[in-house]
Amino acid sequence: MTKPRTDIPEVGLRPRICRSHRTGCFQFSCAVILGLLVLGTSTVVSGSQIDNLADGEVRRSSDPGLRVAYLPIIFPSSHASNLLNLRNGDLLCAYYSGLWEGKSGVAIVISRLAKGAAKWTRPTVAAQETGKAFENPVLFESPEGILWLFYTSQAADEGQSKSQIFYVTSTNAGKSWTGPKVLFSKPGAFDRQRLLIVGEKWFFPLYYTPRSDEDNYSAIQISSDQGRNWKECVIPGSNGLVQPDVVELSPNRFATFFRSRFADWVYSSSSEDGCTWTTPRPTQIPNNNSSIQVTRLRDGHLVIAFNNLQATTVRDKPRDTARWPLSVALSADGGQTWPWVRDVDIGQGVPQEAAPDVIAGVDVRGERNTFFNHFFDYSYPSIIETADGTIHMSYTYRRRTIKYAAFNEAWIKQGTTLGIFSGDRRSSR
Repeated sequence: MTKPRTDIPEVGLRPRICRSHRTGCFQFSCAVILGLLVLGTSTVVSGSQIDNLADGEVRRSSDPGLRVAYLPIIFPSSHASNLLNLRNGDLLCAYYSGLWEGKSGVAIVISRLAKGAAKWTRPTVAAQETGKAFENPVLFESPEGILWLFYTSQAADEGQSKSQIFYVTSTNAGKSWTGPKVLFSKPGAFDRQRLLIVGEKWFFPLYYTPRSDEDNYSAIQISSDQGRNWKECVIPGSNGLVQPDVVELSPNRFATFFRSRFADWVYSSSSEDGCTWTTPRPTQIPNNNSSIQVTRLRDGHLVIAFNNLQATTVRDKPRDTARWPLSVALSADGGQTWPWVRDVDIGQGVPQEAAPDVIAGVDVRGERNTFFNHFFDYSYPSIIETADGTIHMSYTYRRRTIKYAAFNEAWIKQGTTLGIFSGDRRSSR
């Protein structure tokens, strides 16, 4: 087996692409470019480089200021990671992993980067059940030091309309967990983004998937008694806007950012109490109907991780488009403008490869088409900052594993993007 390289090319500069905001031209140009990328990259049937790299070791990239790691693979596919910095300095990364999204036995797994360590641990299973598919884990450490793990549960192969949100807890920093309990039982309840604590209040963002995508809507659950009771605050005008991400900009000033099922823009809403929200409006950040995440840095700046691509500029019907490139943008004015944008992953450095017949000891020949459809899936980012000013990010890597990246604000400001939003102007709408 070839030894993994310790210096991996990650992001190179190429001419910017897909700049047109005219939907037909934009979709056609992106389809052509992605087609050329698929035809122009090497295909490896065996000797997977992803498998070789997925040892958890944090390596320096050839891009100065960027460190990366590929988390160990214990199931064929992985998606929807969520990062948490524990009080003891450890980093936890939770995500769901199994044969494929929505299949029986898809589990919530957790990998750990211990404080001072340079290698993520082999993931361990925190929750799993035959006949059920678990998704979208969210980690949360309460002021009392109790670690909570929230996730969705649904019957395998039956979609999300009857999903519920469950939780387990740990008193030993995630080394062991309690049995699962239902938190939100309303059918179609789904989480994705982390909780926010302000004073005695816990803010839990979620969304509902009752029927078709345009019927999805978002809400904030608020607890004033450490999660025992919750008050639901539905966000008006949020139909088709999901996975709300809440940040506190300043005292009595909140903002929520949304993924759009219409694949047009990231939307935002504001509130003075976290319960009464304005009708969401589009920002200048594009969205491809895939997850985003926002975090407030120690200096008050906001950083957003997102796919720098969109299918349209009009909020009319649900759409999808590519999940590439994966970028970050930085704002110094509470999300009003985003002057700096840089790509974190454009798919370079690791040759494209067909899914092997067997991944993690599981026959995946029946899932070849689904793996093929996610060759360029660099998506579902989670992003946090630690006390030393390091920005940590995890994200789905071709649905094969979760990739980790570490950088700082200066690194964002020194880069550029292949995506449609360059950060050097506001939207012309």
